[in-house]
Amino acid sequence: MDVISVIVLAIGLAMDCFAISTVKGVQAGGAKSWAWWALLMALLFGLFQGGMPLIGYAAGSLFASFIDRYDHWIALILLAIIGGKMIIESRHNDDEQPSHSGAVFSLQELLVLSVATSIDALATGIIFTPYAWKEVLLYVAIIGLVSVFFSRLGYRIGQAAGRRLHINVELFGGLVLIGIGIKIFVEGMGWI
Repeated sequence: MDVISVIVLAIGLAMDCFAISTVKGVQAGGAKSWAWWALLMALLFGLFQGGMPLIGYAAGSLFASFIDRYDHWIALILLAIIGGKMIIESRHNDDEQPSHSGAVFSLQELLVLSVATSIDALATGIIFTPYAWKEVLLYVAIIGLVSVFFSRLGYRIGQAAGRRLHINVELFGGLVLIGIGIKIFVEGMGWI
């Protein structure tokens, strides 16, 4: 596998991180108080996106069928729970204006999102089994860095949009997370 192929693979894996980071950017709007959390989110996404293929590589063919059989279910459940929680919270807002005063980030939520978005990367690690350990380390570093980049980019785009949009961001974010979970599930089931 050449480096260009790994970069293309990394971009594909980073799209879920990009989408969730965009939603978080919309929620934060122009508030600079969330900047540290946004950086932590990008670093966690990169760490998990890069770390999960290492686990998949180490597990190799021993757990390949198990990972492949259940990864999309786990991602769907985790993202549906977080998205559903956001939708329920959006119903408690009396006005339909975005609210940037509430908690946009929590460490627990970031960890769950990091796992949910990186489960497909776990399965990806299995394709690295024919390669030497040194090559695999390079590949996972690329995957992690690309995920950090797209998470930061998504957050910035979301922030810019959040300043201009007058939508219920919790409802929008919840629907996006559930949509990502459904996309992962449909792909995992082989329906598309």
